Amino acid sequence: MNIGVQTQNIVADTNPSEGFGMLSEIGFSSVDFSLNGYLKNTSIYEAELNDFFSRPLSALEQFFAPHKLGAKKAGITISQMHMPYPVYVPRGSSRLNEYLQKEVAPKSMQICHFFGCPYIVVHGFKLAHYLGTEQAEWEQTQRFIDSIAPMAKEMNITICIENLYDSVAGHLVEGPCCDVRKAVERIDRINEKYHAQVLGFCFDTGHANLVGIDFEQFITALDYRLKVLHIHDNDGIDDLHQIPFTFTRTRENASSTDWDGFLQGLRNIHFDRTLSFETAPVLKAFPEQLKLDALAFIYKIGAYFSKSVEERDGCTEC
Repeated sequence: MNIGVQTQNIVADTNPSEGFGMLSEIGFSSVDFSLNGYLKNTSIYEAELNDFFSRPLSALEQFFAPHKLGAKKAGITISQMHMPYPVYVPRGSSRLNEYLQKEVAPKSMQICHFFGCPYIVVHGFKLAHYLGTEQAEWEQTQRFIDSIAPMAKEMNITICIENLYDSVAGHLVEGPCCDVRKAVERIDRINEKYHAQVLGFCFDTGHANLVGIDFEQFITALDYRLKVLHIHDNDGIDDLHQIPFTFTRTRENASSTDWDGFLQGLRNIHFDRTLSFETAPVLKAFPEQLKLDALAFIYKIGAYFSKSVEERDGCTEC
């Protein structure tokens, strides 16, 4: 399997080739392009918008051309990217939400197509506690998906929804897309509607750990609908995006995250796509002098995951 990592904190706009080259030397073969870094969620929630996505497509393509060239030269595939999120802010102004859905979202799809990237991850709307039901929340999310699904079909891109968490009165609770039965039914129904694979799933290990999802059961139920992964670790309390195996339940106990269940789920569905690590914050935690070592360690964990899945799946030479 390919092993990937986020471009954030690695690939700089000033010299993208350097970052892509560094990743290639370590052994990474793909990346999760951090498109969400150009309009951060903290800014969106504060309604502090920049003009990045207001630029015409030609200007955006010109801006990202060095990234595309740098990745190609390094032999790195842009296997997935993350649309800026959220694309809807509860109680946000109509101007804000209109800009997110009519400017940022379509431009994100066009940039994804420019890179030849097959998957783009979006966040479902966190509205259950505003609207009263999860079904009403999903209906809002589906309206958004329907607004970009024709582009996805035309551009051969699969939009991937991911399992999220929410915070209610200081408590973490399941957010959008945490019910795998509903996720499977909704993905199938939308794909049947468009007669194309316009919708898939991104399984996020960190979010799953926060709300107590059964990794193996969830992944197995998703089956072929699982297109991309966000692999990272936390302590079960905060969304920390750290290196796998970082946290344990007690000083000398098993990992706080069910990595065995994660790997077994991948084996069950014969997962053969990219093992992608969403661990960008790690590279800010380590001193600059240790960045390469941290990345190399992440890669080694990816190689371990890959070997573990392939050997138990009877595919030692994939």
